[in-house]
Amino acid sequence: MDKSILDRCEANGLRMTEQRRIIARVLEGWFDHPDVEEIYKRAAEVDSNISLATVYRTVKLFEETSILERHEFGDGRARYEDADREHHDHLFDIQTGEVIEFCDPEIEALQERIAKKLGYELRGHKLELYGVPLKK
Repeated sequence: MDKSILDRCEANGLRMTEQRRIIARVLEGWFDHPDVEEIYKRAAEVDSNISLATVYRTVKLFEETSILERHEFGDGRARYEDADREHHDHLFDIQTGEVIEFCDPEIEALQERIAKKLGYELRGHKLELYGVPLKK
């Protein structure tokens, strides 16, 4: 990640109101995959005048300008993460809703081999695994 979310908003020519700036700063400090309700909760702790509608509009705008990436893990909630990040895949715990990020060199190499075998140059991929914890 070279530039902050706020820097990328400004580079994309987005008009940055104070509330959008707060939402961008809130997003900078996350390490999870929050939905809009969670983003709203965090932003409202900084400025209680921010409305849920403002957060929805801002998140949509950030998604449309490729600042945020949207994920649908099948639990009825769209989750978001910074679109400018190191590549990783996701494991979604269907019992708790936790999203675990991982990167496995063997999986990366296998995907490259499969694409090449099928006559393609791999330009990107998205891997999402869904599971429940093993009983110990």
